[in-house]
Amino acid sequence: MLRAARLARRWPFGGSWARVCCRAYHGEERADQIGTPLQPNDKVRRNTEEMKRLVQDLRHMVKTNEAGGSERDRERHLSQGKLLVRERINLLLDPGSPFLELSQLAGHELYEDDSGQPVHVAAGGIVTGVGRVSGVECMVVANDATVTAGTYYPITVKKHIRAQEIARENRLPCIYLVDSGGAMLRRQKDVFPDRDHFGRIFYNQATMSSLGIPQVAVVLGSCTAGGAYVPAMADESIIVGNRGTIFLAGPSTGQISNQ
Repeated sequence: MLRAARLARRWPFGGSWARVCCRAYHGEERADQIGTPLQPNDKVRRNTEEMKRLVQDLRHMVKTNEAGGSERDRERHLSQGKLLVRERINLLLDPGSPFLELSQLAGHELYEDDSGQPVHVAAGGIVTGVGRVSGVECMVVANDATVTAGTYYPITVKKHIRAQEIARENRLPCIYLVDSGGAMLRRQKDVFPDRDHFGRIFYNQATMSSLGIPQVAVVLGSCTAGGAYVPAMADESIIVGNRGTIFLAGPSTGQISNQ
């Protein structure tokens, strides 16, 4: 209303403009309103159907990524008495808490194997998002062990770091649900040579901790190398008994090499 009054004062041709502005501001009927329903032509109908198809494709991609790894990998994971990553998150969050998931389609159709076949890296192998824990909004970063044992592709690293950047900017406590074999060895050369390389994850943990942003880790499986550094760098770490382990390399096999 104040804006309309100011316009009226600048309008040199009487009060009609003021009345128009007031009607527009208050949502009253105006002369330029369309009084008849739109009649879609063939082009509009085609565009509508195409948009519906694209939305269905998007929903299918999201659902596929939410499922995680292959059925075989999920069954093997469950046979170890473990929960799937989204079940873990649901149990962590307060009842009824919304979960704002980030980067759902990270890794979609991004990688190929040695034969050129696409590799399905569901959600980039890690689920990140904001939810409430004990009434406090937190950033949750959870490895999906059904996707190549929770190992880190380059896109996994970038997604993890992106979640940390959002947490830092908004001072959100970070909760890491760790179940990871560290860097994906076949992609290791692509994981480190970058500003947002694997080591940036641990740098972010240290600097956020110094700023008083809590860093909490829960070790839910066998965590190797980079997967072990995350709980080691956290302010508080919880390791599930008889299930969680952290180590930097595989155990000695007793083999001797003379090469």
